[in-house]
Formats: sequence, structure tokens, C-alpha cells
Amino acid sequence: MFYILCVPAEYRLEPCKTALNAVRGMPFRWSLNPYMGCVHQCTFCYVRHFEQRADRPSDDRYGRSIRVKTNVAEVLRRQLGRSSWQRETVSIGAATDPYQPAEGRFKLTRACLVELASAWTPFSIITRGPLVVRDIDVLQEASTRAEVGVYFSIPTLDDRIWRTTEPGTAPPRSRLEAVRRLSEAGIDVGVGMAPILPGLSDRPEQLQEVVREARAAGARSIWANVLYLRPGTREHFLEALAQDWPEEVARYEALYSTRAYLPSTMAKSITEPVRRATAVSPPPIPRQPVRSAPRQLTLTI
Repeated sequence: MFYILCVPAEYRLEPCKTALNAVRGMPFRWSLNPYMGCVHQCTFCYVRHFEQRADRPSDDRYGRSIRVKTNVAEVLRRQLGRSSWQRETVSIGAATDPYQPAEGRFKLTRACLVELASAWTPFSIITRGPLVVRDIDVLQEASTRAEVGVYFSIPTLDDRIWRTTEPGTAPPRSRLEAVRRLSEAGIDVGVGMAPILPGLSDRPEQLQEVVREARAAGARSIWANVLYLRPGTREHFLEALAQDWPEEVARYEALYSTRAYLPSTMAKSITEPVRRATAVSPPPIPRQPVRSAPRQLTLTI
């Protein structure tokens, strides 16, 4: 084990035993995270809940120490090469952003994409990092072999809300530019407006602006979710809210007093402007057809 001390994060270079992780209760069965921990420091990050359950820091200390899985691509290659592997979709970034600043140095996400493409395995990426445009070449090649999707988290375009709740992330309009570049390259790209914050980023005109700009940039799909607060996330978010919007604390304590999620009727009323604005399907973008896997690879897998 080696340590690199950086400001504000400590990067721990640690090999991993497995790259793919089986997932339950999600739309995908497999996840891949080349890094653990995230320097984005989003106040609403749901991963804080899982950190607390694992008896790890979920407060301001979360994101100060990043695990770099130095051998993740090699381990992934071995897992994808097993005869039992069925080329199911792999979700990249479910627990930590695969294009946070560490990726610019270590390039582990890119190495994993190369392995997934070589194994003709479909995958999706969720990120707030415009650095993904660096890997357009790999994404284009992978898209000719399997279904590939890139999804950007862009919950708001409001400058104050972004700077306050996502202090370590790239500006939302930088992410929109990345959406445009991926779309122009023929990559299936979408936008997730999550989380929407009641009373802060949920005004219809705010939501419609994100939808309008995302569509203009070429997003093929747009979806929205409202904030949920599980233990670990709840404490940190409310503490940050008290500092930045103290007048909103009472509202949130009432909304989330006995639950992690808003009632479905209330959540739907918040996301309704997004549903209406995305009711019309966008025109198709030119994409190369997905090729069939070579017979030799099919027999091997």
C-alpha cells in the first residue's frame, strides 16, 4: 500500500481483488468503480449513507481520502474473460464518480472502458465530470460493439445552488458542453436532473431551463429525481443547509421528519414540469450500428 498526499485529498494506491460487483435492487446487475471516495463533496451525496453503515466517515471527512484501485483494469479483464460471463450491462460510477479529478492522473476509468469494449460488454456511465470527452475515441469504438450510454448529473443551472451544494464539481454548463461533444460524436448521452431540492431548485422555470439546455446540447434522455435523505446523508445535508439557507431548515425537517423520501404525490408534482418538457422525443442522432461479437469471442465467453 502506498500513499500520495495531495490537497485537499489523500490518494491511497491499493490493488483490488474484484472489479465487478453484483448489485441487488437496482436496474442493473453489475457495477464498476475504479475509485472509492469522491472529492466532489456534494452535500446531498447518497453514498454518505452507505459510508455511515460501514462505520466510515460520512461527514466533511468523506472525500478526503480516495482509494485508487491500481490493478482494476487487469482484474476486470480476467472477470470478463470467464466462461460464465454473459455480457450483462455494467454500470460505472454508481458509488463514486469515475471522472473525478483523480482520473486525469491515473486513467483507470479509461483503461476499464478499453477492457469492456474488447469484451463486447455493454455499459453505462454516470458522472459530473466533463473529462469523459477525453475518451470519445474509446466510447465510439465500444458503441459499435455493444450498447453504451453516458449520463450527466445536472440537477440545476443556478450558480449559487451549484457552488454551494456541489463545491468540488465542474460548472453545469461545462457538463452541458460535454453533452454536446458526446452527442456530436454519436454517443448516446443523457442528463439526470438529480437531486432536485425542494424550495431551492424545484421552480418550474428552473427545471424547464435545464431541460431546454440539455435538449439543445443533444441529450437523448432526461430524467429527474427529488432529494432523498437517508441517515448519514441527512445529518450532513441539514448541517450544510443550516449554514447556507438557514431559513429552509424548518421546511426540510418537516418534509423529512419521518421518512427518507418525499410522498410520491409530492415528488411527482415537483418532477411534473420535467415530464411535460420531455414529452416530445428528440430527433435521432446518427450512430454506427452495433456489430455482432466475433464467433471466436462468442465461443470463448
